[in-house]
Amino acid sequence: MNAALPLAEAVPGRYYDSTLQTEAIKLLPADYVATDEPVALVTLLGSCVAACLYDSAIRVGGMNHFMLPGDDGDNVCARYGVHAMELLINDLLKRGARRSRLLAKVFGGGNVLSGFHTDPIGTRNARFVLKYLADERIPVMAQDLGDIHPRKVCFFAQTGRTLVKRLPATRDNEIAKVERDYYGSLNRAPVSGGVELF
Repeated sequence: MNAALPLAEAVPGRYYDSTLQTEAIKLLPADYVATDEPVALVTLLGSCVAACLYDSAIRVGGMNHFMLPGDDGDNVCARYGVHAMELLINDLLKRGARRSRLLAKVFGGGNVLSGFHTDPIGTRNARFVLKYLADERIPVMAQDLGDIHPRKVCFFAQTGRTLVKRLPATRDNEIAKVERDYYGSLNRAPVSGGVELF
């Protein structure tokens, strides 16, 4: 989902969150959303990482949800961290954010998949996002990365306020199964809807 809001438009994953008492948008793997609307961006992370970026001076922010740190060389897709970060940053800049004012909060990178003991994907995702933000000189204001726990993240795009809930470890449960299936499908499915970065 590459959501350009206003909220009046139909946005995939949009719902009213009764717990948060606000409009919300649920992000799935390879999604990113940038907005200046009073909305919560919500995602569930296992080994994936979500970077939440915001410019509080103009109350604009966004979140991505990426699954792998690198890329496959030919396709620009938000499932890869290197592209997910650029896509989100470029969308925020189009909405008036200044790169020099961007702040970050990063979450996920849990090693929820058993069987990966040497440099697991969660660890690589976490290492990637911290290095990327350091290289871009975007300060990290908060982080909850690594460990073996999946997380639910709620990010309020206008203010940068973030709620994180660690979920029980699921190395052999549902989130791990979903991630295994999804990573397997990446090898079988071609990437579509590419974007050229400049």
